[in-house]
Amino acid sequence: MSYQEQIIKHYESVWNHAAKIYLWDKGPIEKLPHDFRVLEFAPNRERDMWTYATCSMAQPMDAMPIELHIFSSIKDETIIELLTVAYYHRNTSMLGLNHTMNFGRPRQNISDCNHGFISLPYLDGPDLEKMEVKQNKIIKFYWLIPLPIKKLILKCQKGLKLLKVNSKQNAFDYINPKRRSTVKLKYKIIT
Repeated sequence: MSYQEQIIKHYESVWNHAAKIYLWDKGPIEKLPHDFRVLEFAPNRERDMWTYATCSMAQPMDAMPIELHIFSSIKDETIIELLTVAYYHRNTSMLGLNHTMNFGRPRQNISDCNHGFISLPYLDGPDLEKMEVKQNKIIKFYWLIPLPIKKLILKCQKGLKLLKVNSKQNAFDYINPKRRSTVKLKYKIIT
């Protein structure tokens, strides 16, 4: 079984649903791994949301291989483009747990969420989080959570623990692209 097939099988076994496989064909795709794809999982009886996931963002030679997934309330091809963040990961700076990134645009073009936070996969737990491949290498599967700039600033200033507590206290609606930040900041954002 190829590396890509192992990753697809892992997602499908955890989410109990077959993936639709996409290749984003715009931009510098020649700088992505040849087998990189984005997987789409439609809602089913067990999951009432769309799920999009990278496949082969991690490569066998990576020291700390990771894959990312994101949830959506609607079917949305713009998320496929967003997950080509793999380009940044492969060519600029390796991403990892608790890292943040700028999407370069609002999520789904209607959202204040224009940044992302790489989190443990709290909704799926350890069944999704780790997959062992040959030679005892572990691939980590993380949740990419869209964030508005105010949450990102809070994370940078106050730390990760406060960000997590704040999200729990405010009934975090992670699939709603129109959600507003509930963070109250007492300073101006200078861009």
